[in-house]
Amino acid sequence: MSRASSHALKHPPVTAPSEPAGATPFPELAVAIERGRRRGRGAQSNDSGRFEAEARVAFDDGWQSLEELPPFKTTVSIDTSRKVIARNDSPDIGFDRSINPYRGCEHGCVYCFARPTHAYLGLSPGLDFETKLLAKPDAPALLEKELAAPGYEARMIAIGTNTDPYQPIERERKIMRGILEVLERAGHPVGIVTKSALVGRDIDILARMAKRNLVKVALSVTTLDAELARTMEPRASTPARRLEAIKHLSDAGIPATVMVAPVIPALNDSEIERILDAAAHAGAREASYVLLRLPLEVRDLFREWLMANYPDRYRHVFTMIRDMRGGRDYDSQWGTRMKGTGPMAWMIGRRFEIACEKLGLNKRRSKLTTDHFAKPKRSGEQLSLF
Repeated sequence: MSRASSHALKHPPVTAPSEPAGATPFPELAVAIERGRRRGRGAQSNDSGRFEAEARVAFDDGWQSLEELPPFKTTVSIDTSRKVIARNDSPDIGFDRSINPYRGCEHGCVYCFARPTHAYLGLSPGLDFETKLLAKPDAPALLEKELAAPGYEARMIAIGTNTDPYQPIERERKIMRGILEVLERAGHPVGIVTKSALVGRDIDILARMAKRNLVKVALSVTTLDAELARTMEPRASTPARRLEAIKHLSDAGIPATVMVAPVIPALNDSEIERILDAAAHAGAREASYVLLRLPLEVRDLFREWLMANYPDRYRHVFTMIRDMRGGRDYDSQWGTRMKGTGPMAWMIGRRFEIACEKLGLNKRRSKLTTDHFAKPKRSGEQLSLF
């Protein structure tokens, strides 16, 4: 039987991005998956996660060409988690709880800082993250149960802070819509972040919630260059459709924010003002930005992508990243991880602030309320007479 073999090696040390590709101690690990097999995907490779004892790579043993292997297809498994609200105590983000209807994301954004979470599942943060997805069909029911718990106190729930709740499989699964229905009934505030125009499908629910100050929606617009967007975020909505979604939300009275995220030096940082201008004219009231983050496996995945698509900018991009990260590829320090440090980071911040001031963005911040919150009735609970 003809097939391509799988070769196992002890997981190799990570090579610094500044080193030439040929310097890696295991050259076969640096070979990207054949283009036809990863068509429409963001990552170039599918190396094993950091918790695996061995790294497995396909190589041609002479019986079958690697080009004959099947392409990566999206598969969806069921996540049987018993709770759906995740908690955090990070001091530099504005929420302490969040929901992720899905694990993994088909949008395939190469820079996604959530990619390393797939390693906890024994999967690759590379192509596995984009193709082996997990859905939480019980999320609405679990959410209702958690909101009804005796000790629960309402505060804004963030959705879309890890993986996108409106990624393509949401069209059929409708888990996010089910979550919104629960939150609307309970009068619970929610903040949503997405790159998908599919958010427009739920404008009926969102508009009703907005009238009670229960929702705000942020659209991430990384670039206005459709070619760059398709290369960097292959299955996300086009920039034009994201701006259109901002307009539809705004027209429906839903507070809309534009996120210029991530800002990548020497790649899309020149577009900050144009993105803000386009979003403001579409109806965005607020804006924010986040500097490119390269934690764990994301660094090498982004390096591979940059070398494959923009090799002439490779050294320039990483030189500037290190200038804004204290000489490192990434600095996870709270308070600076989102914006960076140093003169270049300061300049990006000032450009953003000046553009927002000229466009009237961030003059008024949307404030969500918990005044409407009413705990859902627990199953079997007797109704009150008063």
